[in-house]
Amino acid sequence: MAGRLLLRGMLAGILAACLAFGFARIFGEPQVNLAIAFESALDAASGEPPEPELVSRGVQASLGLLTAAIMYGAAYGGLFALVFATAYGRIGRFSPRMLALLLAGAGFLAVVVVPDLKYPANPPAVGQPETIGMRTVAYFEMVVFSLCALTLAVLAGRALAARMGHWNATLCGGAVFVVLVALLQWALPDIHEVPDNFPAVVLWRFREAALGMQLVLWGGLGLIFGTLADRVLARRNSAHYG
Repeated sequence: MAGRLLLRGMLAGILAACLAFGFARIFGEPQVNLAIAFESALDAASGEPPEPELVSRGVQASLGLLTAAIMYGAAYGGLFALVFATAYGRIGRFSPRMLALLLAGAGFLAVVVVPDLKYPANPPAVGQPETIGMRTVAYFEMVVFSLCALTLAVLAGRALAARMGHWNATLCGGAVFVVLVALLQWALPDIHEVPDNFPAVVLWRFREAALGMQLVLWGGLGLIFGTLADRVLARRNSAHYG
């Protein structure tokens, strides 16, 4: 069963990535173009020659973006399917579709929302080249720590459910997650690299588009995979009882 769910998870991830690509093309690319124009204007004002394009902007915004989105979606879809296969029947009596939506929501919260609160996405012209390594490491540390905090919160909620009831245990698990995330946000370094004269509207809309793209990806993954997994598990159950 895990193998069939894995294939369907990758398929769901690819389909969700195509939806996210369409969202990014409509809402994200215009902000990227504005940010690039801002960067080019700064370079021209300082007398610096423009950097040569290894890949044209048109390819980056079309085939390059689609390829990256599909690879990203397939990888996350496969991991999502493995987590689903592990969680199904072990964390509650949820239907496949409901469990897929819950896992997608948890993934969006832990992998996207929590890290973005500390290190939000930035368009071109924001950030210094010499800090790329530090920013990348700090961001992935936030992702890993956020996933660990979510896992601990779930385990705490399950451990308390028998004594406190499911509702109170869920509230306690949520409180554990919030406290751990707050500590992580405080412990990791702040990074302030937005130029003073960078258009605030472009920055805000770019971050909105980046978050929206992730929401479409995770929401599509949960909905599509839940439907596919429901069919696989229904056939398995009918074969088992037939």
